[in-house]
Amino acid sequence: MGKAMKILVTGGTVFVSRFTAKYFAERGYDVYVLNRGTKEQVPGVTLIKCDRHDPGDLLKEHVFDAVLDITSYNGDDIADLTDALGTFGTYVFISSSAVYPETEMQPFKEESKLAENKFWGRYGTDKIAAEKALLERVPDAYILRPPYLYGPMNNVYREAFVFDCAKAGRKFYLPGDGDMKLQFFHVEDLCRLMEIIINDKPDEHIMNVGNAESVTVKEWVDACYECFGKKPSYENVHADIEQRLYFSFYNYEYALDVSKMRRLLPVTKDLKEGLHECAIWYDENESEVRKKPLIGYIDNNLADRRERP
Repeated sequence: MGKAMKILVTGGTVFVSRFTAKYFAERGYDVYVLNRGTKEQVPGVTLIKCDRHDPGDLLKEHVFDAVLDITSYNGDDIADLTDALGTFGTYVFISSSAVYPETEMQPFKEESKLAENKFWGRYGTDKIAAEKALLERVPDAYILRPPYLYGPMNNVYREAFVFDCAKAGRKFYLPGDGDMKLQFFHVEDLCRLMEIIINDKPDEHIMNVGNAESVTVKEWVDACYECFGKKPSYENVHADIEQRLYFSFYNYEYALDVSKMRRLLPVTKDLKEGLHECAIWYDENESEVRKKPLIGYIDNNLADRRERP
């Protein structure tokens, strides 16, 4: 075997960046992570300890075969990192589907207009600025635009919220008729795609990524309860209430055209299998999830008095 490919992963301590560092380290890559060293590092990686906005010359002394930029959220993040790098090969940036305005025709294609999305606001416009800054500095960079990411290490209170309801045997308060659709992508599939990119350097440089099939919110909740051997009973919420007060997602349905990605990664992880992995991880790492007061809101505002604690 030749020398292991040397990879820089920005971050490396939370969800996507942590999973990415672990994925590549376990597959024999020479993985470096860039963070402030305030959290436990993934086994098998080399820490470059610094503030990513002020790394000095720490990065200049390295030659990286690939840079996996998981943690750039705006143009300044891109500028500071690219200015600090020395010699590097393939650059992969994780952007977001939030770059597409909700008014654009769906499913969104890579060529669709980029503009503010009223649900994602500045998060989306900052990602647009990051993409622009990157292409100005690294014209052959790869840009990936995922929908909702899920998988082990997810510290966002999405599937974990439903797991909490399932474990407690709670009735589930479902938005509307439960037919709003969600598109997901497992973080391991994201890593598999990045591995293909850095090894094969495909012609497509900007790609929507995600499962080809979307699921309804009811199907998703059913699958989350099933992870704990439960079947939910439902209360449908038709009242004019901000959905994110009692549910994990905005009242916003969108779909990405992932046909370009599928030419490289035709098979993605089954959603039920992926959710079971999430449930196992959550049972062992519940304290790592940033919980929101969704259950408290439900108990105080939606639940019948007979249900309240």
